[in-house]
Amino acid sequence: MKKSSAGLYLFILMLIIGNFVRAQQVASAGSYYNSIDGVKVYYEVKGDGFPVILVHGFSGTGEGWKKGQLYNDLLTAGYKVIILDQRGNGHSDKPHTDAGYANDAEAKDIMGLATSLGLKQYDIVGYSRGSIITSRVFVLDKRVKKAVMGGMGDAYTNPEWPRRIHAYKALMGDTSFHDVDGMIKYIRSNPFDELALAYQQKWQPSTSKQELAKVKIPVLLIDGTEDHDNGDEVALNKLIPGSKLVHVPGDHNSASRTAEFSKAVLDFLK
Repeated sequence: MKKSSAGLYLFILMLIIGNFVRAQQVASAGSYYNSIDGVKVYYEVKGDGFPVILVHGFSGTGEGWKKGQLYNDLLTAGYKVIILDQRGNGHSDKPHTDAGYANDAEAKDIMGLATSLGLKQYDIVGYSRGSIITSRVFVLDKRVKKAVMGGMGDAYTNPEWPRRIHAYKALMGDTSFHDVDGMIKYIRSNPFDELALAYQQKWQPSTSKQELAKVKIPVLLIDGTEDHDNGDEVALNKLIPGSKLVHVPGDHNSASRTAEFSKAVLDFLK
């Protein structure tokens, strides 16, 4: 009996150590940036050319960009590619406070990371919720040369966007909002930090139409032909002076991984 117990304890210990080593191996590919409030943000840098920061969507990680074509195409084209896990996701810290996500905390992480890397100028590409954060970055940071917003319409310009509010309340346990059932089912089928995700929805920023009207840098909007999420991309195109709108094959979940998406981004950045 004692031998059996000792063997079980040894097995559990080896399992814990194995999981720790695997986590360390994954994280060893990148580094951590200590944000202004002490939150550690995981990031990776690859390549030596003009810097491009890629911003993932809700519940995602920087690693997700490697599953599509754009990441490798940017490297092949000679860019310095920077990916990060936004706070609350992946290897980054996951604060469980309002202050952890309020007042453009996520955008300020990206701006602070750019400063720590010594970037005098950079391009930025966001997808889905990453486009919402990207919008804040190019409004706040004059170092942004060009910006791409994928999978986004005009809905995020409304600070009282119903779907954002419903997602937050559903993540906090309210079962009365069925328009976000698919999102909640997906989140609960994965080992995400639900409270961190709830705070991200609660404090998800909007960019006003007045702010967008003042944008002077080139902005590319890319949407899948079957993407009907996040409002009207044509309306958003009209709100940003001189912005360009391109449609590529796919729905909200697939468009960013296509060759057409990558080509549109590269053509625009060049």
